[in-house]
Amino acid sequence: MTVAEAVDRYAEMVRAKTSTGALAPATAEVYARDVVTFAELAGADRVLDDLTGRDVDEVLLGFARKPDGRRRAGGGAVGGGGSQSASSQARFRRSVSAFFKYAVVAGWVQLDPMRAVTVRPKHRGGLRAERRALTAEQAEGLLGAARDLAEEGPAARRRVDQRTELRDGLIVLLLAAVGPRVSELTRANTEDFFVNGGTRYWRIFGKGGRTRDVPLPRPVVEVLDAYLVEGRRLLDRGVEARALLLSWRGRRLARGDVQAVIDRVLEGVEPGRRRSVTPHGLRHTTATHLLAAATDMDAVRRVLGHSDLSTLGRYRDELPGELEAAMRVHPLLGPVERG
Repeated sequence: MTVAEAVDRYAEMVRAKTSTGALAPATAEVYARDVVTFAELAGADRVLDDLTGRDVDEVLLGFARKPDGRRRAGGGAVGGGGSQSASSQARFRRSVSAFFKYAVVAGWVQLDPMRAVTVRPKHRGGLRAERRALTAEQAEGLLGAARDLAEEGPAARRRVDQRTELRDGLIVLLLAAVGPRVSELTRANTEDFFVNGGTRYWRIFGKGGRTRDVPLPRPVVEVLDAYLVEGRRLLDRGVEARALLLSWRGRRLARGDVQAVIDRVLEGVEPGRRRSVTPHGLRHTTATHLLAAATDMDAVRRVLGHSDLSTLGRYRDELPGELEAAMRVHPLLGPVERG
């Protein structure tokens, strides 16, 4: 069996698992996308059972050097100019490992070549942004640009039926204020937003079929309401009756479109406060600043939709000056004067 044939069968099996609830659709698509990438790097016409641990090593290294389409070149990644992040490399490795485990069970290979793989994360290079979370100044610049964009009047240059300013501003505000996964954002429907006790909530459908109701800050609610009343109506072509975020063609916005939206909003940030960031980087930003503000850890966990508190450690990035600020107001000593 060739690599291409095995990958096609595996991807079909993975997608079929979504109908039984064994896998979330977004997770299945990630597995399928990764094995297609594996086939491209390994050689689609090669015999699967001929692949060795060295061949898989070369694939893993090839993926690590592969440009990350979510980020612009020079967008802040260290050691790779837009190459794959450490988390993307780890995810790809897990996908390939799962593929070969299935291949052994299915009888496509006699031995799992992953057992002979020698490349480890430390050898692949920890390609990670120096600080994935935006600083307060950078985040304020981005949020300010998002709100300014949403408030643009009729003088905007686009055709009326292609006006996406309200939508783009809303996307950045939701990502930075609430920190959803990009798949949660693009899956959102208009009926997922409701009012309870005078507070506007977003019911987010997350991993493993779990849902969480997250209250929205007033500035986000203002842009959301304006988008629902004005912005979405301009983009609606009668194709997607439920989807919150629509393209100018009236289709549900895809995951890959979100990075382009962030980049457009970044163009409105003054250069001194501008730094490239991914949707996941904004999720880190939400977690980091909520925790830095001494928000209860369990509350932050629930906002982000984590099942375990320990996961927050991966989302908590160090901010400049935060230790000094913490020690200036000590819980036992009270405010401490400088000097």
